Amino acid sequence: MTPSIVRIFWLTGSALLYLFLAYAVPRAHFYWLVGSLGILFAGYGWILFSFRRSAGGTPGWHPTPQVKSAGAGRWPDEGLLFTAALFFRLLLLFAMPQLSDDVYRFVWDGRLLAHGYNPYLYLPSQLLPTPIAAACGLGEHLFRQLNSPDYFTVYPPLNQAFFGLAAWLSPTGLPGNVVWLRVPIILAEAGSLWLMTRLLGQLRMNPNLALVYGLNPLVILELTGNLHFEAVMIFFTLLAAWLLMNQRWMLSAGALALAVGTKLLPLLLLPLVVRRLGWKQGILYSALTGVLTAALFAPFASLELVRNIFSSINLYFQKFEFNASVYYVLRTIGYWVEGYNAIARIGFWLSITTTASLLWIVFRWRRPAPAVQLVAMLTLYLAFSTTVHPWYVTTLVAASVFTPFRYPLVWSALIPLSYFTYHTQPYEENLWLTAVEYGLVLLIAIPDVISYRQALRTGHR
Repeated sequence: MTPSIVRIFWLTGSALLYLFLAYAVPRAHFYWLVGSLGILFAGYGWILFSFRRSAGGTPGWHPTPQVKSAGAGRWPDEGLLFTAALFFRLLLLFAMPQLSDDVYRFVWDGRLLAHGYNPYLYLPSQLLPTPIAAACGLGEHLFRQLNSPDYFTVYPPLNQAFFGLAAWLSPTGLPGNVVWLRVPIILAEAGSLWLMTRLLGQLRMNPNLALVYGLNPLVILELTGNLHFEAVMIFFTLLAAWLLMNQRWMLSAGALALAVGTKLLPLLLLPLVVRRLGWKQGILYSALTGVLTAALFAPFASLELVRNIFSSINLYFQKFEFNASVYYVLRTIGYWVEGYNAIARIGFWLSITTTASLLWIVFRWRRPAPAVQLVAMLTLYLAFSTTVHPWYVTTLVAASVFTPFRYPLVWSALIPLSYFTYHTQPYEENLWLTAVEYGLVLLIAIPDVISYRQALRTGHR
């Protein structure tokens, strides 16, 4: 069979597997989940390998750093592959999220906002028996599906705007609400692929490398399938980077504020911006980003908003633990020494260590390119976190497109093992699987880092 026919078979088989996973496999069906994802990742790996082979087999996932190298780095049927990346996402448009129950909090907050109530001020467990809940269509059935009914919402204002718009467009029907929540995610993913091709071109790298992100099965299922707004955050972050590279730093600050207004994680980028622009302009950029972010919160502003958000964030870091790495090692040591789970103390010191490490990467580790620094920062952030859900890794996959590192892609293939936790009731993690996940990622990350350091010594980044 010709390569084009083989790719059509891959496209058809992958589409069927995405339909199966999105519409028929809940997260409790662990073996169907990891088996189907395993096949999808095998096809994804084959596509990446065919790209590498067509480009001459050079090391890493970046077959050619130069766009204009005599036809090198062409991806067979690249138009088909970009179409497939969008087609796979559109297939999931009407699916209820199977692997996450966060959507029910999105609907809860959205209905409050659509009826004119500030979602930051109301605790679901206290709101349920009130007339406000009845007026907003917040009933017992929806309440029972919330995963944190005793916590105030922590979703930033742009997220809330999407929740409210979806609830306004579909005031009572949950399926319609889900569709309208998914539309901006699909649009953001399409925009991210376009921006990645532009950024790669400006960096004199092959634009087709955007497909490393676009075809990644974890990215497709977790962001589009399970309605995680990291997709929108990634889009605005890429837009901020593109505008900054084109010397439009004020518009870039606005785009970054929209990213922060979706998820707070892009605040990590500000030290990198200061390093790129210099202290004076970098501080002005950071200040403008802060002012615009505050403006997004302004419609919800109150003393209760600040208190409620910080109380929920504080509880999150002191109470929640899932699929961690360094923290689990320290927790075990804490049990031996203290005789109890010292998560509050460990979480505090891990946050201090994370902040110091990130600043060291930016201001002391100066030789690597900014994208490499960002990957290092995200890796450390996730390594020191007490909670690492599968969709958290999608940001690392997006950043890795601009670097030669392979371990983020390996991690994206292995992190679904964490769904074993939901295999039984009550939920219980299998720490052996967690050890396998992080052990294999480390096994790939070490030679990745060694190869990169060798490249630095020879003058390549």
